[in-house]
Amino acid sequence: MACRSGCCCGSGPINEDNARFLLLALFIVVYLLCGAAVFSALEHPKEREAKERWAQRFEHFSQKYNLSKKELNNFLRNYEEANVAGIRVDAIRPRWDFTGAFYFVGTVVSTIGFGMTTPATIGGKVFLMFYGLLGCAATILFFNLFLERVITVIAFVLKSCYERRHNKAVLPQNGRQVSEGNRASGAGEELAGWKPSVYCVMLILGAAAVLVSCCASLMYSAAEGWGYLDSLYFCFVAFSTIGFGDMVSSQRVAYEGHATVAYRLGNFFFILTGVCCIYSLFNVISIVIKQVLNWLLRRLEAPCRCCFPRRGHHPHRHPRRNVVAPGHLRARRDPSIETDAINESETDTGRRLSGEMISMRDFLAANKVNLAIMQKQLSEMAVGNQRQSSSSSRQNGFSGGVGALGIMNNRLAETSVDR
Repeated sequence: MACRSGCCCGSGPINEDNARFLLLALFIVVYLLCGAAVFSALEHPKEREAKERWAQRFEHFSQKYNLSKKELNNFLRNYEEANVAGIRVDAIRPRWDFTGAFYFVGTVVSTIGFGMTTPATIGGKVFLMFYGLLGCAATILFFNLFLERVITVIAFVLKSCYERRHNKAVLPQNGRQVSEGNRASGAGEELAGWKPSVYCVMLILGAAAVLVSCCASLMYSAAEGWGYLDSLYFCFVAFSTIGFGDMVSSQRVAYEGHATVAYRLGNFFFILTGVCCIYSLFNVISIVIKQVLNWLLRRLEAPCRCCFPRRGHHPHRHPRRNVVAPGHLRARRDPSIETDAINESETDTGRRLSGEMISMRDFLAANKVNLAIMQKQLSEMAVGNQRQSSSSSRQNGFSGGVGALGIMNNRLAETSVDR
């Protein structure tokens, strides 16, 4: 029985969802500290050199042309204001004609936000707040629907390949030829619950993202004159919607030796495809991270069982939600919105045949939800009502994650009975 009052890690037992959240927060803090240390070691020396070089040039220029430092600083501030408005030393495409404005709104709704173009008027800034609110929400929904379809296609293709390979591996039993009916029946039983591995889906999405980035980098290297490594860097920054703005594509008025219109269309296509691929990949990687967190929680159960009670029935234990774990490690639970609504057999023949550490079915069975149920739960929590399990939720089997996770899980688990 778990300790209810105090323990070595705090004043009482920790809910497993809260423990996972705190563990992830700790991981992110440590990750940020490590990243800051690495980038500081790599970039800080170059920053000092650039400051020293600029100070020398500034001093030399002011003495050469007999300018006071105050006047020169005022001139540089005026240039910075012009730079914000889109004025550069080299000729570039207009920022606020229709095509330039279209490029800008594309970076807004995709949340890339390169920063090379920003509204300067009060009206533009106010309009951007409302425009971005609806546009970003619609684009995120588009990414979620793209993720839903990509995962569905990948799951269908992988299951077809596995079924074909499994059918070829069927051997005659006891020296007699197996009838077609018996063979189909046996294959159907074994393949009924098979789902592709999370790691296999992650590998496919990673390969697709790399392929798109490499092809786009070839185009950017030829058109923009960037090095191939710089082009790869730009692809990751743009496709992941980080959008630093230090390198921005398709900003010249015209491109010599290249069809300008064709390049702009290719730039639009690669950015759209790359953002969708990286978005899908990030969501699948988050599942792997969550699986690692669950593994760490299980390891922490041994030295501190008062914080993480033993698995199994406990009268005061809250049902575990949103857990990614192999099927044989999950305890069976009563179906509800908070827990898995459909508890299929934990001995998944297809998963064992696949030889995977964790199958999509195990992952999906623990992370199924859609946005409608999430909104319903939030509404019920706001009015203080106890959430009740409905027959539809039992059929759909949604529970756990939100947003893209819910859409991906629902699609892969094929738990929706009304589609």
